[in-house]
Amino acid sequence: MVHLASVPSDAAARRGSVAEGMEKIQFNDPAEDEAVASVYGSRFAAQDLPQHEMPEREMPKEIAYRMIRDDLSLDGNPMLNLASFVTTYMEDEVEKLMAEALPKNFIDYEEYPQTAEIQNRCVSMIARMFNAPTQSEHVSAMGTSTVGSSEAIMLGVLSMKRRWQNKRKAEGKDSSRPNIIMNAAVQVCWEKAARYFEVEERYSYCTEDRYVIDPEEAVNLVDENTIGICAIVGTTYTGEYEDVKAINDLLVKKNIDCPIHVDAASGGFVAPFIVPDLPWDFRLEKVVSINVSGHKYGLVYPGVGWIVWRSPEFLPKELVFNINYLGADQASFTLNFSKGASQVIGQYYQMIRLGKRGYRSIMMNLTRTADYLAANLKQLGFLIMSKGGGQGLPLVAFRLDREKGYHYDEFAIAHQLRERGWVVPAYTMAPHSENLKMMRVVVREDFSRARCDTLVQDIKLALQTLNAMDQKTVEVHQE
Repeated sequence: MVHLASVPSDAAARRGSVAEGMEKIQFNDPAEDEAVASVYGSRFAAQDLPQHEMPEREMPKEIAYRMIRDDLSLDGNPMLNLASFVTTYMEDEVEKLMAEALPKNFIDYEEYPQTAEIQNRCVSMIARMFNAPTQSEHVSAMGTSTVGSSEAIMLGVLSMKRRWQNKRKAEGKDSSRPNIIMNAAVQVCWEKAARYFEVEERYSYCTEDRYVIDPEEAVNLVDENTIGICAIVGTTYTGEYEDVKAINDLLVKKNIDCPIHVDAASGGFVAPFIVPDLPWDFRLEKVVSINVSGHKYGLVYPGVGWIVWRSPEFLPKELVFNINYLGADQASFTLNFSKGASQVIGQYYQMIRLGKRGYRSIMMNLTRTADYLAANLKQLGFLIMSKGGGQGLPLVAFRLDREKGYHYDEFAIAHQLRERGWVVPAYTMAPHSENLKMMRVVVREDFSRARCDTLVQDIKLALQTLNAMDQKTVEVHQE
């Protein structure tokens, strides 16, 4: 509905939002010199905003700003959107820096060399945070910024596929049937990557009491056509960390040459600070690439992700393009070309502003808040599906106890909370366990203890409201 828009017919565009019969009523437009007297006294306030055809004439800037701002006021409040992992708060100073960088096209390294240098600094910091090998002066980790983890994952899949193809061709073997192994609870970008790049998807399915990949099952799915295994540090559904070490150790034990790509989109900026001794990154020999979202727990507004490869060996040279038409020779490995520089600069600000101690403090607070929320929800009778105590992302996944015979479900609770402005998603679990309904609250930096208390009170009110309704009323209310 949102990402792919259909273009309306001319007749539909003419109808617009005018109620039947209104098009016959004629009003005199304000005179031209009255059009800018005040926003709501202008002729523009009495017209529909252009929707399908660019207007012939201009509009005063103050009126354009106000009309669009009023239109956007119908959106929800980002701070109350507890469905999203994406950052909704940054300090005024970094917002100013990012605004000043809006005209910069990041890809133009020759024109903006210091911005490119800032990206390189970020890559180096993130690679070290993921324990990339840095001992050798001749071979080093490589990485790049992306517009998010979706692009980073596609680059990771593409490099694994091409490396596998090169190996198969060198051995004189068929290279037309690549496959990749992953948990069925992966984020949709993994399915996109597999289908766009024609790689067969092989799944380790969840069960009603296991929501992460089964290491033994995953390794057993490996064959000569497997380009790699995806392991997730912070699943979308329950925030759990998959056992990357178990997968790595099984591959080593069975002497299987199969790389691991770690999808740390959500957990890459959490695990290093909360569970630093957990081995999931380049400390494991089979991990060849890792992606992370800067715009999630990296604490940057939407539009930045990162991918790091253990060494150039895992990034085939033919995927890297060398260009010189921007004024200097430069290498490029991206799915897009032009992009803004603001988010990269924002990431650098956060990392030097907060430092390791600052990130650790924020992630500890989020973890405490998530545990506090989980304890309150448990007291209300919910079953907690996520891991607490820092053993997963700072989120709470929960569901109703079906044995208590509720006449409403999680979707009805989400509907009630929406009336109070909260966006708390209700959804079904991954394939093969989709009979489980659940809800999830993502605890972000701006979700304070006080706001958490308000949410708990509103959940209590929602339960009281639904308990007072009969089943038919609940169903009607949701429609």
